Amino acid sequence: MPNKVVHFEIAGKDGKKLQDFHGALFGWNVDASNPMQYGMVAPAQAGVGGGITASQGGESYVTVYVEVDDLGAALRKAESLGATTMMPPTDVPGGPTIAMFRDPAGNVFGMLKAGSMAGA
Repeated sequence: MPNKVVHFEIAGKDGKKLQDFHGALFGWNVDASNPMQYGMVAPAQAGVGGGITASQGGESYVTVYVEVDDLGAALRKAESLGATTMMPPTDVPGGPTIAMFRDPAGNVFGMLKAGSMAGA
């Protein structure tokens, strides 16, 4: 069975402004009532769950996260195909376990360990 996209992240200098913009544009309820002010968007609203936040360092980016069973094995496979690991498997406080890589064209992708997302 192929792996599926399970989360997106939109980040920029002003997280609140981005949350307000995307919420108003798409009719999403963006819930940022958490210590990190990470604006969660439920899958039922967006088709796939996601988050809208302020970026560290102020750079803007969009990342998709693909669910995999074994982050280490998936990173090794990505590297064998020409990718570069950016973040080894990491536990997000109160959240999932993730890893990130840059594909051969320089695009950044995230991977999320199957079953590690809250409510999964």
